[in-house]
Amino acid sequence: MAATFTTALVTTAPVTTAPATTGPQRAAAPSSGREVCLTPPAVAMAWVGQGRPHEAVAVPGVVLADGDLLVTVELATVCGSDVHTVQGHRSAATPLVLGHEYVGRVHSLQGEPRTVDGVRLREGDRVVWSIMASCRACDRCMKGLPQKCRALLKYGHERIGGRWELNGGFATHVHLRAGTAIVKVDDSLPAEVLAPATCGTATAWAAVDRADDIVDVDDAIVLVLGAGLIGLTASAMAADRGARVIVADLDPVRRELALRFGAVSAVDPRDPDQLSEAVVRAGGAEVDVVIEASGSRAAVVSALETVGVGGVVVLVGSVFATPSVAVDPELVVRNLVTVRGVHNYRPRDLAGAVNYLHRRSTTYPFAELTGDRYPLSQLDDALAAAARGEAVRVAVDPTAGATSGR
Repeated sequence: MAATFTTALVTTAPVTTAPATTGPQRAAAPSSGREVCLTPPAVAMAWVGQGRPHEAVAVPGVVLADGDLLVTVELATVCGSDVHTVQGHRSAATPLVLGHEYVGRVHSLQGEPRTVDGVRLREGDRVVWSIMASCRACDRCMKGLPQKCRALLKYGHERIGGRWELNGGFATHVHLRAGTAIVKVDDSLPAEVLAPATCGTATAWAAVDRADDIVDVDDAIVLVLGAGLIGLTASAMAADRGARVIVADLDPVRRELALRFGAVSAVDPRDPDQLSEAVVRAGGAEVDVVIEASGSRAAVVSALETVGVGGVVVLVGSVFATPSVAVDPELVVRNLVTVRGVHNYRPRDLAGAVNYLHRRSTTYPFAELTGDRYPLSQLDDALAAAARGEAVRVAVDPTAGATSGR
């Protein structure tokens, strides 16, 4: 079941070394299990290094261990971290298959894999799945942090290895490992709405939920910094919980979009007077919750300076290196400020995000956030379009013909 490379990928691709992990180790994939042959072979797009085009990898089959699944990809979307990786802003071991926002159907399975809520999966089920697989046995998994498992495997982030070539979303199929959180989805929901659920939407759900642990979001003043997919989605989710949401973004087009996602005001973060006026118009005295979803160093500083007494700052966007931020510990102590980090999410957050989309996907224009579809063969064009910000999300369609991209 070896993969076939269209070029001498293994010998020509620059290989970087992934950081060593501590704790239990997980093998790339088992050498024994159920063999699934694919005719025609599955195709994955391998990223081989900055400034180099993706290379197609033909995978004629996979070996499924107990609890594994093979999923046929219906649609994938380009996340900001995919763009950061190809631009060299995030370290990554190459060659790898990027892509961790997706929706698909179960092609084959081994054993009795189940959804997050315990439903047994069957061939043909339409599903979304987490960006990670965890061991479910280490100390971090046992204390409710499977997203920080000591033997974590992340789709779209792992170097291609023997017997696990289909490990990212920019492919016709993905090989899901046991320990992956999976949620069945309704056929009525558009793929453009569902694909981002596995990263952006679930992360937004986690951010609002973690804020709600500290401050009752109902009727709170919530400031969202950054009107990307996470920020817009968090705005809608917080508004639905009863919050009065203010969104700050540099882009006037994104600010207008935020008003369609539940925000009562959208302000330019470069003008502090706009924010002060927006808080007053919303009937508040200060900001109770700040969700920082842009990753900008300036926005992080602003979040810490803006949150009111007893408030909470949820940092979501800082997933790439920036200069350090100075924190005034006296301000944090005297103002009783809580700072929380959200990176990835728990299985229940993915389920919560999908349930939210089932209920509210037509209340807000989620489908409009995904722009043009590109065929898998034009993945580099899709990544370039995403880098230009042509849409909040750009789609990659493995089923599209070679001329589908625009």
